[in-house]
Amino acid sequence: MRKQCRRKIWKLVNPIEHAISGAAITSGPDLDKVRLRELGSIEALCKGYGTVEDWNNVRALSNVAQIMAEKGVCPEVMEPAENAQRHLAITMHRYRNTGRMGLTGEAMQAIRDLYEYHDLQRLSISRSEYERHLRLAIAYEASPNRRKTVDDWMKETLVNQ
Repeated sequence: MRKQCRRKIWKLVNPIEHAISGAAITSGPDLDKVRLRELGSIEALCKGYGTVEDWNNVRALSNVAQIMAEKGVCPEVMEPAENAQRHLAITMHRYRNTGRMGLTGEAMQAIRDLYEYHDLQRLSISRSEYERHLRLAIAYEASPNRRKTVDDWMKETLVNQ
């Protein structure tokens, strides 16, 4: 009996099209969905009717921006991302005390700056590379060795004031 080839056959996906889309710059309807979710969350927080889910969306935006900056994609984003993290911690502290999720004027500007920088980060790399950074951010969020939690930011903020 002759040996048979065990080569993988792609039935549902065109491998050439799949490779081209992975190497292309991130764009299209998927990126628009992500942008819409992020901008909706920022808008809700700015208007004062934000939820914890909106807060988590902005925090995830900041985490991905920080990880991308650490890996060398627009490293100048690190300072605005940390500034936004500080303001998000203050916002969560205020939410715990008052039950309302809203941003101050300074926090609004910090988060809008972060969004602009992160959007430039997204557009400067390929989709596969962006997905790799997203997976790193998700793994980092799940790990017990995270940089700082909200309570850590609060302790620092309250001591500095």
